[in-house]
Amino acid sequence: MTAATPLVDLRGIHKAFGGVRAVDDVSLQLRAGEVVALLGHNGAGKSTLMKMLAGAYPIDTGEILVNGTPARIGSPSESQALGIETIYQTLALADNLDSVANLFLGRELVTRWGTMDDDAMEVAAREVFRKLNPNFTNIRVPVRLLSGGQRQVVAISRALYFNARVLIMDEPCAALGPHERSMVADLVRRLKADGVGIFLITHDMSEVFDLSDRYAVMKNGRLVGEGRSADTHEDELLALVITGKRPGNGRAPV
Repeated sequence: MTAATPLVDLRGIHKAFGGVRAVDDVSLQLRAGEVVALLGHNGAGKSTLMKMLAGAYPIDTGEILVNGTPARIGSPSESQALGIETIYQTLALADNLDSVANLFLGRELVTRWGTMDDDAMEVAAREVFRKLNPNFTNIRVPVRLLSGGQRQVVAISRALYFNARVLIMDEPCAALGPHERSMVADLVRRLKADGVGIFLITHDMSEVFDLSDRYAVMKNGRLVGEGRSADTHEDELLALVITGKRPGNGRAPV
């Protein structure tokens, strides 16, 4: 892999459910330290596309390359083994468990005798939480008592601890207040600085322009436009989302 090699290279991806083409010949790349915002109305195909990368759905046809190497992703565990982690909008946290238990849920550390190594897990958890948010210290209370921003810290920390180089984030700021949105935005910027590539599913234009380097817009299963966020006006992007075309029928620069 060279510096120019994308972390993820999706080529001609197709997915149909019955007679409905959910994803129709979509090609898209993600590079290290880059945030690509995925936009489109509900049913546009963006979540289905990401679920194929996450291993939740098999692709029908097309090719996925990870770090320049063709990859067959048949399950979430195979996706994770490639350094791809998904943070769904629901966060998939166990509300009755604390942050340490959630960090290692299903992948617990064990002692040489095969018992869970609670001390080692707490030390490791405190270290990864400290890197992401030094102010997050109440890691032994049930996560149901945490704020939305703190819950995002737990979900992101879980991905990073297991060496994720690609993150799929599904509307991470949905239902968060201004302070917590700012907290999550800071986390995203920190991940970028560490070279993590992020696919950001969002409907929020402010997130697109504040956090993403590039955008990709889907409509009816097809990729209808992509380009550099800094080179695009919000009105152009809204037109792409709503009509599938740029004003004047132009196409977004790649």
